[in-house]
Amino acid sequence: MKVEEEVFQFMKDEQLAVLATLGEGQQPEAALVGFAVTPELEIIFDTVKSSRKYPNMKRNPRVAWVIGCTTETTVQYEGIAQELEGEEMAKYKKTYFATFPDGLARESWEGIAYFVVRPSWVRYCDYDPAKRKIEEMSFERP
Repeated sequence: MKVEEEVFQFMKDEQLAVLATLGEGQQPEAALVGFAVTPELEIIFDTVKSSRKYPNMKRNPRVAWVIGCTTETTVQYEGIAQELEGEEMAKYKKTYFATFPDGLARESWEGIAYFVVRPSWVRYCDYDPAKRKIEEMSFERP
């Protein structure tokens, strides 16, 4: 199995991760977020416009994630967040709702917004002594 496929499978099995953004004063802010993932390692999630992360990402779309904290396997992830709209939003919502069917009920929430994060750098670490592995990937995005 290629490392990207292994990372995708690991991320797909997780549903919660910590998202880090930068606040207005450049202070770090973190939030536990439910997410879905595509085979291209794009992360999809929803939030409300009244959250701290929403204006943070609009101001500075560079974000970081930590995925996995219950075993010795983890993903560190850096990428660029983009608010979704139109046809692109419809495409990514299919992936998101496949992971979170209850997300359909949130569609009617006031100020709901959907984001995709495209990876720029990913580190996959498995510290299990029997299969120790550390892999880093960089992604060129247009």
